[in-house]
Amino acid sequence: MSTTSAPLADSATMLRRNFKHTMRDPVVLFNAVLFPIVMMFMLVYVLGGGFDVGGGEYIDYAAPGMIMLALCYGMGATATAVNSDMTKGIINRFRVMNISRGAVLTGHVVSTVLRTVVGMAAIVGVAFLMGFSPSATFAQWLAVAGILVLTVFAVTWLTIAFGLAAKTPESAGFFAVPLIMLPFFSSAIIPADKMGPGIRQFAEYQPFTPIIETVRGLLDGTPSSGHTIAALAWCVGIGVFGYVWALRKFNKRA
Repeated sequence: MSTTSAPLADSATMLRRNFKHTMRDPVVLFNAVLFPIVMMFMLVYVLGGGFDVGGGEYIDYAAPGMIMLALCYGMGATATAVNSDMTKGIINRFRVMNISRGAVLTGHVVSTVLRTVVGMAAIVGVAFLMGFSPSATFAQWLAVAGILVLTVFAVTWLTIAFGLAAKTPESAGFFAVPLIMLPFFSSAIIPADKMGPGIRQFAEYQPFTPIIETVRGLLDGTPSSGHTIAALAWCVGIGVFGYVWALRKFNKRA
């Protein structure tokens, strides 16, 4: 087997392993797919009438934010799984089996991206059933898919770094809590300018708000170049930081 195909084959093996673990854990599936849907039902049908989002149906405003919630809610499981591999000696066993070291992290990245994409697709599908009516063209839908996949990829590397930096699987899950909560302090649920002082400024300048507003603008057919540039910059910054941090921690501990 060539030097290129061996790591790819090992990565595919790790992907199958992580996929089987995910399918056997109902909590991971609930957090990644079902809980954001439950949140969307609650926000739209229970609380949506009380939110002033500047006209239009609340589901049209909320859907991009719920997509971001779906992105974040499955990340705790990734941090815990990565840390468990490190602290329980799984990595050392793989080294004895002559499996590519990088395949372990690659498997976690790909499985998390695929799981999250399924969760986001489920949110979009349910949103359509609830009356979601975007005005995006086919090209704008492609742009939405691109920015979301880039966001998932970047946040996944940061989550893996969290898992590698933590001392125990329990603390790794706790590390991911601020990431899970961050969309609630963004424009996901209500516009940032409707928030109180302090929270409003935080919501406007944190990373998820420009990403959500980029997706929202594209789906409305009115994309904003300013939000798009900020979203891409945040994604690249988070991705590079997470990758470098994760690689350093992995090389130190593995």
